[in-house]
Amino acid sequence: MVRSAAEAQRPLRIAMLGGTFDPVHLGHLRSAVELREALALDRVHMVPAARSPLRDTPRVAPEDRLALLRLGIGDTPGLVADARELSRHGPSYSADTLAELRETYGPEARLVMALGHDAFMRLPEWRDPHRLFELAHLVVVDRPDHEAPLPEALEELLGDREVDGVADLMAEPHGRLLRLALPSRMAISATEVRRRLAGGDSVRYLLPEAVESHVVAHGLYRDTNRDDG
Repeated sequence: MVRSAAEAQRPLRIAMLGGTFDPVHLGHLRSAVELREALALDRVHMVPAARSPLRDTPRVAPEDRLALLRLGIGDTPGLVADARELSRHGPSYSADTLAELRETYGPEARLVMALGHDAFMRLPEWRDPHRLFELAHLVVVDRPDHEAPLPEALEELLGDREVDGVADLMAEPHGRLLRLALPSRMAISATEVRRRLAGGDSVRYLLPEAVESHVVAHGLYRDTNRDDG
């Protein structure tokens, strides 16, 4: 992606958006686009996890989820399907991925890890959560009930890291937290998408057309025990 002269004078702004993407849907992709716009990011690495330590095992193979993610992204500017976690053994730890991205982009890059509100609320359960802030900023994509009180362990972890705006966030390479409300808030559930696919119900306008076509053509997420009569 070509940067303008003004953009070339500032450090790179890079985000990591992880998840199982099981399967990637329009909510994931629209959030990535809106995140890039809101933070003026140069690149958003969408990183499918081989196996998340805090979530159920994905329904389809990693290579299938990666193929669907690449199809979903297509030629969208600034979005990258990043396969690095799929080559690791064992669970996918975000801090390890952030460390690799930090090494790639250098110490001055503004590195951001974006996560949803549910994942944010469980942050103290993550492996070495303090290390996340040593490597990157955290941006929490909020939902309407985000004003609920934070658990004590999370309050202690955050300390005084929270900032109010993008300028404050980007003043340093890492270590801060911003809560961000994105415009669309597309409440699409991958669980519901999988349920509909298993039952042969329509997923039109929930998945990108290319993703839907690939899923149908390869029989992904179908309930093989279902009697089509």
